[in-house]
Amino acid sequence: MSASSSLVLAVVRCQCPTCRKGSLFVQKSIFPLKHLLKMNEYCTECGQKFKGESNNGPGINYALTTIILFLNAAWYYPIFGMSYKDNSFFYFLATSILVVLLLQPLLMRLSRAIYLYLVLKIKG
Repeated sequence: MSASSSLVLAVVRCQCPTCRKGSLFVQKSIFPLKHLLKMNEYCTECGQKFKGESNNGPGINYALTTIILFLNAAWYYPIFGMSYKDNSFFYFLATSILVVLLLQPLLMRLSRAIYLYLVLKIKG
């Protein structure tokens, strides 16, 4: 396995940026949503201290949400089509909002993991 694929897997799995083994979050599951973003203060494997800010990566979350919107358009348009002459654009917006709402807990965790990978020194 190459280093870049293990980096991508570690980000998606929300693992420590330094050792890529310890978990960033207290719970592996996103449920209950109340504890979705509760992070470990230190990595359980290497002892790396994670940032203590409670609102890491809101800009990255916005970018991921926008990417999901465009990806939704990429599959929606060829299948159903969009036009300003009928209500298909509004159906697309409703579908996009539903997809983003369903993916939001995962996007919030992923954005926080990406933020930490950008801020903390990562393994080469």
